[in-house]
This record gives sequence, structure tokens and C-alpha cells, in this order.
Amino acid sequence: MEDNKKQGIVLQQWCALLSIFALISSSQSFDYGDALSKSLLYFESQRSGRLPYNQRITWRHHSGLTDGLEQGVDLVGGYYDAGDNVKFGLPMAFTITMLSWGVIEYGGEMEDAGEYKHALEAIKWGTDYFIKAHTHPNVLWGEVGDGFTDHYCWQRPEDMTTSRQAYKVDENNPGSDIAGETAAAMAAAAIVFRKTNPHYSGLLLHHAQQLFELGDKYRGKYDESIEVVKGHYTSWSGYMDELLWAALWLYKATNNEDYLKYALNNAQAFGGTTWAIKEFSWDVKYAGVQIIASMLLKEEKHKQHMHILEQYRSKAEFYICACLDKNNVTNVQRTPGGLLYIRQWNNMQYVSNAAFLLTTYSDYLQATHQNLTCDKGQVGPQELLSFAKSQVDYILGSNPTAMSYLVGYGPKYPQRLHHRGASIESYKRNKGFIGCTQGYDSWYRMRGPNPNVLVGALVGGPDGNDGFRDERWNYMQTEACTYNTATLIGVLAKLDRLEGDYLSHNQPLIASS
Repeated sequence: MEDNKKQGIVLQQWCALLSIFALISSSQSFDYGDALSKSLLYFESQRSGRLPYNQRITWRHHSGLTDGLEQGVDLVGGYYDAGDNVKFGLPMAFTITMLSWGVIEYGGEMEDAGEYKHALEAIKWGTDYFIKAHTHPNVLWGEVGDGFTDHYCWQRPEDMTTSRQAYKVDENNPGSDIAGETAAAMAAAAIVFRKTNPHYSGLLLHHAQQLFELGDKYRGKYDESIEVVKGHYTSWSGYMDELLWAALWLYKATNNEDYLKYALNNAQAFGGTTWAIKEFSWDVKYAGVQIIASMLLKEEKHKQHMHILEQYRSKAEFYICACLDKNNVTNVQRTPGGLLYIRQWNNMQYVSNAAFLLTTYSDYLQATHQNLTCDKGQVGPQELLSFAKSQVDYILGSNPTAMSYLVGYGPKYPQRLHHRGASIESYKRNKGFIGCTQGYDSWYRMRGPNPNVLVGALVGGPDGNDGFRDERWNYMQTEACTYNTATLIGVLAKLDRLEGDYLSHNQPLIASS
């Protein structure tokens, strides 16, 4: 009986492998390894602070070297979120959480592609900054600069003359959402560094636990405390999703049952098992929470919590089925070319996020020999992976405009990104000061392509009809953000491995002919 069971599992695994090979071989071919390498380069373009000796993006230079000085703290470092020169803490933390999750799931694949070290460097550039920004157990500096003064100027970060005032949350000015997301980022990164740098991992975990306590004990939305963030990164979903998100990441990092109990006990009150969501983003974490909670069911020790975890799973699968167009009523809209379409402004963030969640859930279903049950029928793990791949392929050029929306990849990609540093002659070529309005007059209004290629940036992407205008002023479509690319890293690593497996298994056939 046991032998028959083992043979059945082996047969299932071979069938899965064959279907993956069919998936790789039957579609347009892309170099996912090259896309992965380019994606990780993008984070070096977004660095703030003193750049290291091994900086590979050489058109960038040191910037923001006095950040925090006015407030008497060292806030040098971190990332600029997009095409401006502000350091927004909430999307930066989400970027690091998702980069870390990608490494946790697909670190082996990244290592095979020769990119593991670069992925860890990208994460550590963010976590080093968060350590600085968490100056006291109950103080987290959540923003440097502000979008309003920054947007009046078009300057390289190396030249910026705009306000570098820093803003914080604390017990009197709560920010549960930013504290929760930063706790999640540091907990996830602690898992990443556990083997290679155990001391650093422990330090990150210590900060994560303190930040979670800050967010939970002193509750409130961060944009009520840091009001300058409104209109840029308003926390529309509130803070309850971030507290659940942080609790689950801390549970994964510590195995401390108290964090799991927090996510279970607050599942209904905080919306974890009641919100059916069809998007996942820097603001709305519910789908990620629900998927992580669902995947706990594969471990025997969590069976005692099956009742609540199954409620989480129901909402997770609503999200997956909505992406697959398998719900009876509520599904994610698609463009005529097949791209998931949530909203006009920076739609690609939702696409890359969905591709990542579908890929990880596909792996979970594959590992547990399960199918997904949607309103419109059963869906196997292969269909999830196939759809995730279709979204990545659209990004890389399999779309009606034949354009790669990943900058620097392929023969045709956006040339006029809405990005201050990329659109102005590099500091390396011209060390002369470029003023606030001079940048608008000389560079922003320039009709030609940007002088610097923002390699690996995933731009906002096309509209609901697959239309795209490659214009610098068109920030809804041509601006890229760190969190767009962050979730793409893991999926590209997975697809690169699958393509490598396909080629290696076909090698003997090619040789014998």
C-alpha cells in the first residue's frame, strides 16, 4: 500500500514536470535570468546615501548625506521610492518585505542564477536604514523630505535643495501601519539572514518585535501623525492589515505562538477573515496575510487552528480566483491583451504582486497535492503558474505594443521615464549644480530619451486598452517604483529555474538527433 502511494506521488511529480515543460516550450521565449539580473540592478539606482565601492550603477552618486541632521538623528541611506527624491517609509518597508519573501521562497533559484548576493545587498540596504530610523523602542522615523516641496523641483538627488525635514511616529503620534510594515520587513529579512549573518538576523528580529509592540500598543494611522504623506502614500486600508501581516511574519521568524495567536484572535475583528480583496499592494496587505495564513495548514501542528485558518484560506482563494477570472461575480478586469487591470495609476504594481502571490500559492498547492476550488470549477497549481507566467511575459514584451515594460530588457522599452535622476545628465558627466527650475527647463521638457537608462525599473504600464504613451510627463504610466520590481524578483528566479530545467532535460534529445 505504501509503495503504491509513493508511486502515485512520483507520478504526480512527473506529470507536473511535464506540464511545466509544456508551459515553457509552448510560449514566446524570454530570458528570465537576464530580466532577474536587470531587476536587481534597479535597486542600486534608487539608493540614497553614501554609495559603496561596488556600486554598479555608475551614473548615480552620493546623495542625502545630511538626512536627519536637523532632527539630530542619522537618517542617511535607504531608498527613494520612485522618480522623486523623498524617502517614504511605508512603501520602502513593503519593498523590503517582498524582496525578503522572494528570497525566502526562491533563494536557491537566485543562487543558481548568480544573483543571491545582489538580492541580499538590496534587502540589507533597506534594513540598515530601518535600524537607523528606529532610534528608540517607541520612535520610528517614517519619512525624509516631503512630496509637495519635492515636486516643485526637477533635480538629481545629488543636487537636491528641497526640504529634508524628517517625520516620526511615536507613542504620542501613532503609526501602526508603518510600524507594522517595518516590523514585517525586519522579521522577513531576519529569516533571510539567519544562516549567512546570524548576529544581524538577531538584531533585525529585536527591532521587529519592538516595532510590532509600538504599532499594537499605540494604535492609529500614520498619515494622521505624518500629515505631509497624505496625497502620496495615504494609508487607505488603515493599520489592521499591517498588524496581522507583522504578526504572521514574526511568527514565521520566531515560532513564538503568541504571534500566531494574535493573528488568529484578531482574524475577524481586524478583517483578516472578512475582507474579500482583489488587489495586493503597499497599502492593502489582506491578500498576503490570507495567503500566508492559508499555507500554515500544510503543517500538522497548525491543524488545531484549522477552523480559523480555513476562513483565511477562503478569502485567499477568493483573491486567486478573482485574478484567474474564476469567480462568478467579482473578478479582476483584464486588458484586451490579457493584463490584469486594477486602476490607471501604476497598474503594474498590482500585476507583479499578483504574479508573485499566484506563483507561491501554486507551489503550496503542488507541495500539498491539492487543487483550488473556484466558483467556476477546480483549478490545478499548473494553471496558477501558467497565468503568473503570462503576466510576466506581458511585462517582458508579449503584448499588443511588443514593448518591454521592464526598462533595459529587450529591444524596445520606455525611454522617457518620469524619473529625476535618470532624465538629467549624470553627476559623473556633469558635476555642475543643476537647480530646481533649471531641471524642468533643460531636462524635464526635453523631447529626447533620458540620458541614463533606469535598468530593471518596472514602469506603471499601459492603460485598460493596452495603450501606452512614452512621455516624461505621463507619470501614471512612465514612473517606476521600488515595490513594482520587488515582487517580480522571486517570480523571475522561479521561471529562470524552470527554463533551465527544461533546457537541461531536452539536452540529450537535441544531442541524439
